[in-house]
Amino acid sequence: MNVLGIETSCDETGVALYSTERGLLGQALHSQIAMHERYGGVVPELASRDHVRRVLPLARQALEQAGLSLADLDAIAYTEGPGLAGALLVGAGIGASLAFALGVPAIGIHHLEGHLLSPLLSKDPPEFPFVALLVSGGHTQLMDVTGVGRYAFLGDTLDDAAGEAFDKSAKLLGLGYPGGPAIAALAAGGRPGRYALPRPMLHSGDLDFSFSGLKTAVLTAVKRGLPDDQARADLAAEVEAAIVDVLVAKALRALEQTGHRRLVVAGGVSANRRLREKLAQATERNGLRVHFPELHLCADNGAMIAFAGAQRLQAATGSGPTAASTSAALPADGGAGSAAIDGFMVRPRWPLDSLPAL
Repeated sequence: MNVLGIETSCDETGVALYSTERGLLGQALHSQIAMHERYGGVVPELASRDHVRRVLPLARQALEQAGLSLADLDAIAYTEGPGLAGALLVGAGIGASLAFALGVPAIGIHHLEGHLLSPLLSKDPPEFPFVALLVSGGHTQLMDVTGVGRYAFLGDTLDDAAGEAFDKSAKLLGLGYPGGPAIAALAAGGRPGRYALPRPMLHSGDLDFSFSGLKTAVLTAVKRGLPDDQARADLAAEVEAAIVDVLVAKALRALEQTGHRRLVVAGGVSANRRLREKLAQATERNGLRVHFPELHLCADNGAMIAFAGAQRLQAATGSGPTAASTSAALPADGGAGSAAIDGFMVRPRWPLDSLPAL
């Protein structure tokens, strides 16, 4: 079956075509970074308006790459939440409308489930069960994953997410948006250790995170004065090291507590080179495995939504879809898998562990 995936939760418009028989056939992505950079962060109204302009041209582009037409689609998957309400409404409205016009199911997908499952699209996909570290601009969570839809919370951030810590630290250092790549680029020429930044909750004994104290420490260091460019680079390197140290330690502790041998790391921060290197070293040292999505799938994208939609559609139908039987088989409560004929809704706040198991 062929599933078109639409992602519009924040500042990337992603559309992709996934086939359960042939894999990822086509994808197109537009990033709004250049538009939001002048404001130092995402402006929700501008994000929503840009999604309106981009979705359909990107859909045509993805279909052309795949060599398919709208008539070849068996379902439309869209991000139902969490995310910016206006941005989500764009993708949900277009996705549900397309599905209704084509007479195929519309499937509302949880944004974080898309990220969590994205490593399954790689050449070396993980096997269940595993621990998932979801780390992005808005989320830093550890999950015990035993199957699609079978997610149990292990830990969450109590305040800022890791991506927020990167963004806020970058702003304090006079760097651009988004902060993660900017900090990493500056840190490449720096040396961690010159500035003593905290590793919040590193020894808390639980699997929760906190990064607001790190931001405050960076602010204090900046106010004391950075004498030269090398000092800025050294502080950036220490920021990156502090965040990575906490993420690595908590991920290893989660593996120890669950007894799982595999770790999946997904979300925008999973593209960070230092994080990948440190986790690869730590897991190899302990006889464990770590899996990352391909770099082009770390940011928000349509491929992960199309793939997650295909998994849920297959589970709901037991085989290939038909417009009549699939609509009846999918939940009609507005949750993941809601049918196009039942309308659509979005969930700006949506706990991942509330999803129905497959």
